[in-house]
Amino acid sequence: MTMPDPQAAGDPIRVLVCDDQSIVRAGYVTIINAQPDLEVVGQAEDGRAGVELARRLRPDVMVMDIQMPLLDGIAATRLLAGPDVADPVKVLVVTTFNLDEYVYDAIRAGASGFLLKDSRPHELVSAVRTIAAGEALLAPAVTRRLIGRFGSRVRAAEREWDPLKPLTGREREVLTLIARGLSNGEIADALVISHETVKTYVSHILTKLGLRDRVQVVVFAYQNGLVSGY
Repeated sequence: MTMPDPQAAGDPIRVLVCDDQSIVRAGYVTIINAQPDLEVVGQAEDGRAGVELARRLRPDVMVMDIQMPLLDGIAATRLLAGPDVADPVKVLVVTTFNLDEYVYDAIRAGASGFLLKDSRPHELVSAVRTIAAGEALLAPAVTRRLIGRFGSRVRAAEREWDPLKPLTGREREVLTLIARGLSNGEIADALVISHETVKTYVSHILTKLGLRDRVQVVVFAYQNGLVSGY
């Protein structure tokens, strides 16, 4: 079942915050509730409670820490947004530099986006809105660290087949721009095409490459040498 777009309906974006540090949770809640279009509908101090609350409350976006007691953020993300979940929750993982391996695992678990814990309040707010709108994101610093550490594991030159072969030339262009952090609107402007056409290209890219969202597109592009850096 397709969930209604909260922004289209005029309702606030419903956010669930999951972090084991009470001060951090309080900060997120204050920042989010200060926005007229955002609303914190619940808080959890561990991954297990977060999963239970998310399944009950069905938030539009869940802000998730990684290192938590009882159930860590990766396992919680997999339960809420993994490949076998019929109606996944959109998860925004907030991480630190020393958790790169966990971030990589969280991508595979289905997370829709990543921010660093030292991000500014407006970046958190923007990330929540972006993910709620159906787009995914990686903080540039997270992308550089993540791809720098893991991107060399799988390179196109090391394969006997070309993973980009299913894509048309224009789809490769769109993929490259996604990997560079451009939104659908920015891609439309750059290529002088409509926003709806960009959405169609993105859908084709995801289907042809067997990817779930834009986060996985970014990782795929770096892993396969389509983009080498910022």
